[in-house]
Amino acid sequence: MPKPSPRFDTLAAATGWTPAARSGPAVDRRKSELTDIESIFGSNIFGLAEMRSRLPKQVYRAVVSTLEQGQPLDPAFADAVAIAMKEWALERGASHFTHWFQPLTGLTAEKHDSFITPNVGGGAVAEFNGKELIQGEPDASSFPSGGLRATFEARGYTAWDPTSPAFIVESAAGCYLSIPTAFASWTGDALDTKIPLLRSVSALDQQARRALKLFGVEGVRVNATCGPEQEFFLIDQEFYYRRPDLVTTGRTLFGAKPPRGQELEDHYFGSIPDRVLAFMTEVERDLYRLGVPVKTRHNEVAPGQFEMAPIYENANLAADHQQLMMLTLRGVARKYGMACLLAEKPFAGVNGSGKHLNWSLGTESANLLEPGETPHENMQFLFFCVAVLRAVDRHQDLIRASVAFAGNDHRLGANEAPPAIISVFLGDQLTDVLEQLVESGSATSSKQSGLLGLGAQVLPTLPQHAGDRNRTSPFAFTGNKFEFRALGASQSVSFPATVLNTIMAESLDEMCTVMEGELQGGADFEEALRRLLSTEMRRVRRIVFNGDGYNEEWHREAESRGLLNLRTTLDALEMLATDKNRELFAKYGVLSHRELESRHEVALDQYFKTINIEGETTADIASTMILPAAVRYLNDLLAATDRSRGLGLEAGGLRRTVEKVNGLVDELRDALDRLIEQNEELGGEEVHSKAYHMRDHVVPAMLAVRGVADRLEKVVPDDYWPLPTYRDMLFVK
Repeated sequence: MPKPSPRFDTLAAATGWTPAARSGPAVDRRKSELTDIESIFGSNIFGLAEMRSRLPKQVYRAVVSTLEQGQPLDPAFADAVAIAMKEWALERGASHFTHWFQPLTGLTAEKHDSFITPNVGGGAVAEFNGKELIQGEPDASSFPSGGLRATFEARGYTAWDPTSPAFIVESAAGCYLSIPTAFASWTGDALDTKIPLLRSVSALDQQARRALKLFGVEGVRVNATCGPEQEFFLIDQEFYYRRPDLVTTGRTLFGAKPPRGQELEDHYFGSIPDRVLAFMTEVERDLYRLGVPVKTRHNEVAPGQFEMAPIYENANLAADHQQLMMLTLRGVARKYGMACLLAEKPFAGVNGSGKHLNWSLGTESANLLEPGETPHENMQFLFFCVAVLRAVDRHQDLIRASVAFAGNDHRLGANEAPPAIISVFLGDQLTDVLEQLVESGSATSSKQSGLLGLGAQVLPTLPQHAGDRNRTSPFAFTGNKFEFRALGASQSVSFPATVLNTIMAESLDEMCTVMEGELQGGADFEEALRRLLSTEMRRVRRIVFNGDGYNEEWHREAESRGLLNLRTTLDALEMLATDKNRELFAKYGVLSHRELESRHEVALDQYFKTINIEGETTADIASTMILPAAVRYLNDLLAATDRSRGLGLEAGGLRRTVEKVNGLVDELRDALDRLIEQNEELGGEEVHSKAYHMRDHVVPAMLAVRGVADRLEKVVPDDYWPLPTYRDMLFVK
């Protein structure tokens, strides 16, 4: 039998990459631009600067009022905005426009239309009017709707979102204008992630204004703000396209742990490799042009893992920008001969990728979660902080459900991610202040920060914070915001942000109602406030946990506190559409009962389909690649054994190797047969039963196949093995 040869070339992946030559009008213009941030930031968005220079003053003032005060924009002004937007886009080289929306897939969608309209003279003119700007009709009937509409009920509308600026998408082939929009059915049901997010922002604004009025602050708008940190892996395309599991599912379904992973902790915050740094620099420049305030970049914990993060901004804009970041990461990676992996756990046994959502709320001039130097005296801050604790305690189930999907099951509770138990880290200073409220009904002091000397005269004395940080907490206070750390790397931030906004709106509503009732009864404001905060803290103090969230003892303690531990996606999704949550979303106009039920249905369907695809892919790779490779090796071993016997050699080691490989081949065949049987079963006709079949039967069968295959990888020679290994993919850059 001829000797097998590898189906890929590790050396080529390591040395064969060179920057691709790219040209075209947009690319040539970008090359000639200065690269400092101030000169390029926002250059590809139709923002306020462009509007001020192109729109009539009355129209411009109306747009600013919409952006700053949330006022509806008069449709009569749409034509003026459309004409100015079209002229700007044409000057940038755009030939088409699209209504850019975010369906329930969690991704983005677009249908391109040309600006060109034929005229009676046989020529054509570029046209774009207010009607085309405000409303589109993409149909888009094949997107998931969770029963909100059938395929034959195809009419769907996109509606212009004036609070998120239109932008130019550039490529070597040309440019087009993207207009952020909402997506709804003919009956008015929300079919996307943007509409509920905008509704939740309005609900939070309304209730936060009531709260501020109690403290004598009126006439200001309150915005929810978000800053999502994005983690990701980069591998060479040479490996990516030779791994059917990566191409099909986004993660590796096979792969033995390499001798070296992240044990040395030398990759984290290490020097960024040149190729990766060039990639990151181009990503940043592209994002700067789109007005995305990306600020941080660094190596993450696992080899091949990295992170980029923006400054926080208004929630709706942050959600749009987060989608643009994911699109940009994937697109630019290909230019550098790499694939960007956003799966939550692309490599078993090494660090997984999350998306930390930094969430706060504030006015144009103040962050309402800023405690100041003496938080015990900052009663407004304490009111909002207790409202957050109250919201998280009451809606642990909903917070957990907002990050529940198949990919996140691989990392929640693992070493690099918070557990599935929702708790809040406050730190020593705030915990002490709030415990004072519980014990005595008032807070009289705050632990103060100090100075940290480092023992060397040449080094400065550093200001030391009054409390440490906790990287094991799923919901941690980090100075003037809360960091929701349980999001998966691939998911949209819109629904988690919608949940946080909505539960906070409810919490503020109910606390304001108590306070308003007390004041109407003649109570003293400060006394009533202290009473309320003390009462609420007694009720919700169980949700505060400043210890190690990875420790098994915390699981037992959390159970004794009555906290939920929804370990898997399906455990969490069962809680999504409960009566409590249905009434919550309906009360604040964020999601109707139908819309919430649809999202529950979509989430179950996506879980089922994700695992089904992974199960089929696992069986396919094991049957057509791994098993044949092992059999070829076994055949060669048997031939060598026969030759040894003919020469009268003992060949004990050879026989033991034959027995080991033969045993593993038998195990793989048995496990593979069980997986194929479970894949064919599917679990019934209803999506609910199908999803549970995937979790309870297909996932264990997949793991059994993988377990044997990964053991085979350790004994089958490298030139027989058909897949790039973890050793190749994680370390070759």
